[in-house]
Amino acid sequence: MKRCGCVFALVALALLVAAPARAQFDNVGTLDFPTSGSPEAQKHFLRAVAILHSFGWKQAIEEFKAAQKIQPDFAMAYWGETLCYNHPLQTEQDAENPRKVLARLGPTPAARLAKAPTDREKGFLGAVEQLWGEGDFRARRIRYMEAMQKLYAKYPEDAEVATFYAVSLLSGARALDDNTFRLEMKAGAICLGIFAKNPNHPGAPHYVIHAFDDPIHAPLALSAARAYARIAPAVSHARHMPTHIFIQHGMWDEVVKHNEYAFENARELWQPGDNVGDQIHSLDWGQYGYLQTGDYARARGSIDLIKGVLDKSNAARARGAYSLAQARYIVETQDWKVIPTSEDASPEMLLAVGMSAAKTGDLAAAEQIETRLKGIVEKRSPGATTSAHEGHGPAPSVSEAARGAAVAHREVAALVRLAKGNKDEAVALLKEATQIEEMMRPPNGAADPIKPSHELLGEVLLDLGRAAEAAPQFETCLLRMPNRALSLLGAGRAYAKSGDRAKATERYQKLMEIWRGRETLSGFKEARQFVSSSDGL
Repeated sequence: MKRCGCVFALVALALLVAAPARAQFDNVGTLDFPTSGSPEAQKHFLRAVAILHSFGWKQAIEEFKAAQKIQPDFAMAYWGETLCYNHPLQTEQDAENPRKVLARLGPTPAARLAKAPTDREKGFLGAVEQLWGEGDFRARRIRYMEAMQKLYAKYPEDAEVATFYAVSLLSGARALDDNTFRLEMKAGAICLGIFAKNPNHPGAPHYVIHAFDDPIHAPLALSAARAYARIAPAVSHARHMPTHIFIQHGMWDEVVKHNEYAFENARELWQPGDNVGDQIHSLDWGQYGYLQTGDYARARGSIDLIKGVLDKSNAARARGAYSLAQARYIVETQDWKVIPTSEDASPEMLLAVGMSAAKTGDLAAAEQIETRLKGIVEKRSPGATTSAHEGHGPAPSVSEAARGAAVAHREVAALVRLAKGNKDEAVALLKEATQIEEMMRPPNGAADPIKPSHELLGEVLLDLGRAAEAAPQFETCLLRMPNRALSLLGAGRAYAKSGDRAKATERYQKLMEIWRGRETLSGFKEARQFVSSSDGL
């Protein structure tokens, strides 16, 4: 038995040496990942991992399965495939397929681990056994993160151990609902180190972007975002992902370009029955980019494209995006429309319709929307609609899931109060909304809530003749969402009315830069007229 064990170890070592450890591809990046796979199986495995790092699920599954076909007991090929059925940073949708993949490798965890010939490979495999074991998906993600932490402690210089540990930290932060950024910062630091050593690694810059995907930390990821845009162009998500950082800098032309690029790639790859996530995600973010640049025609076109995806797939994600895109268009263009809403309408759609009703004087409809939003908030977090003006103070206990709806409820309620002449009550409600929004994670994409509460408060204060109070609200919104068009416009107006011509000119000029080519927009004309008059002083 001892002699057999020695022979097995020597064979495993020979395979490890013979199999290619490094793969360089023109379109998915470069990485080093030695395993015990045969040379032919390893080629497919390496390409699969490179694509997996860019969340190219379908393409990666094909490559992992190709490796399995060549070497049926290649444990790492099954390990990798299990990670292709769920986005690690979103709510789990599919635990069944990963468990089926593991069952193909062996009937029990012990049987499967026996097919991983090295301690390192056993560590990788044991970690996904935790991820796809029994129990709530949040608890499983935390166990997975803990298992990867142990593996990283054993192999701190191994780039792939470190990279997969980093993404487990990002996943764990969401499972723990941890808004401190401590796990993201750790993940980002690890991946910056990997990126420095291998500037063509597909996973390191990708996870740097996710780690620093907020307005405070985004500057740390700008170089990674620019690099990632050219590392893995074969994967739609990789084409889209840099816009997570571009959007945090208000780089709207880049947001538009990269999402157009990503959508075309996803559409080319899509076949009936495939997930539509890459198409929808790029259309969703691209539409926000169009709206910020004032290209309302293409923003309407995005709605039509989403509807086309919905008609082909009938996917729940497409249905949600279609509703969101319509609501966002109404709010951003201020083309107020009171349209019928279904009983299960989203808070975003209810907000858009409620704002429209209040703005057009249909108070009965606005009050109905206010009531419906209150019901949604109460359902998600009982007591969350209690207001300061009722003598109970703001509601800091609003759950994360309910906060967006709670903001929307207060925004509609405030506009209803304003229409009725209750100015102080309206302002108090909007101040509560800003407090709730500030308890949410900083925005890491399009505005969420779709009407930022600081921006709406600023607009209401402007309407009430309180320009000096309005300006800081727009500035707060711009800190959270740089170069947001309506906040630039609002800030320009607030500074102009409060007599600060220098700051008004600065904000109006930035708006004109973003809206170049949109000279017919009333906001552009307003900005140009003010800047021209300032230049003549």
